Amino acid sequence: MSIELFIKGLVVGLAIAAPVGPIGLLCIQRALAGGWISGLASGLGAALADTVYGAVAAFGLTLVQEVLLGHRAVIATIGGICLCLLGLRIILAKPSRRPARLQRTAAGLAGDLVGTFMLTLANPLTILSFIAIFAALNTGTAGDSYGAAATLVLGVFAGSAGWWLCLSLGIGVVRHKMDEPALRWVSRVSGALILAFGLTAAWHGMMR
Repeated sequence: MSIELFIKGLVVGLAIAAPVGPIGLLCIQRALAGGWISGLASGLGAALADTVYGAVAAFGLTLVQEVLLGHRAVIATIGGICLCLLGLRIILAKPSRRPARLQRTAAGLAGDLVGTFMLTLANPLTILSFIAIFAALNTGTAGDSYGAAATLVLGVFAGSAGWWLCLSLGIGVVRHKMDEPALRWVSRVSGALILAFGLTAAWHGMMR
């Protein structure tokens, strides 16, 4: 295993996961509503999706890239509609300082993970981000062997998952210091922002 490639993958994973977007807002809201473990499950779904797109870029799967980017309008529209529905659901939900029991069941956590995995995959332009960052970090040697590419992708997953773990734990600590009115306000703002992201994505998808 190349430590240098793993570290570069780690940096890429952090760079992709850290910027605040609809998935980040969703993970924060779920950590507030269902506890840190729910936020982490959601974040791991995003990390797995980042890993999939990272693998497509690292292994040079150009056919997959072309198919995804060729259908990005449809994918973006569907993803945007799903975000809109999630945003509305969050706005209408009544948050509580006690984490919902459902979110701590295996089925609830699996639903969180799969949901964010699919939503993150709904942004095929992420592949272009990976290609650009890989080029900037000079990871061309990863294309020399499957082992090197796998090491780079493993680093991407570790970086992304590490970010979501730290974020979920931090939100889990903060939520216990917030009363129900504050939780309700944060939840509604998060829902409104997710709804706005969804409307924007759906609009751009339909206009392509």
